[in-house]
Order: sequence, then C-alpha cells, then structure tokens
Amino acid sequence: MLVLVTYDVNTQTKEGRGRLTRVAKECTKYGQRVQNSVFECNIDNDHYVRLKAALLQIMDDKVDSIRFYKLGNNFASRIEHYGKQNSFEPGGVLIV
Repeated sequence: MLVLVTYDVNTQTKEGRGRLTRVAKECTKYGQRVQNSVFECNIDNDHYVRLKAALLQIMDDKVDSIRFYKLGNNFASRIEHYGKQNSFEPGGVLIV
C-alpha cells in the first residue's frame, strides 16, 4: 500500500533539529522524499506498523506533528504530479 508521511518538527531548539534529522532518516528506510517533509512509502502493513511506531517514538507530541495518509494499493489514479519528474515511481519496478 502507498502511505504518504508528512511531518512538521519544531526546530527552534537543538533537540528539535535532531528530531527532524531522525524523522527524515527513518522515513528514508521505507520510502522516498517527494518534498521537504513529505515521503511516499510503498510498504506492506507490517512495515507501516514499524515505521509509525518508530516515528511516534522520535517525535515530541507537544510541539511536533506527523500525519499518515494510507492511499492503499490502487493509488495510481489518486496521484497527480506536475513539474519536475520524480526519480521514483511507487508502482514501477525498482532494481537495486
């Protein structure tokens, strides 16, 4: 399923800047950054549970926010993209 992860981490303190780095680093394990604080993650439910748990553990819920949008498996018709082409197509073939 495609999960869109968006976050807003308060970076007014050194700790906040560290949390921002850790959130982004965790998201890169599961998907690709498509905007500064937005990741597309084409993952199964087990990976979703792990990603969500890790991010919720990192964040400070008093000053940060994280949103998870579960677009499901039939996401292709729900996404419109304009402008510079991303290097990653969530439904395409990925060769590593």
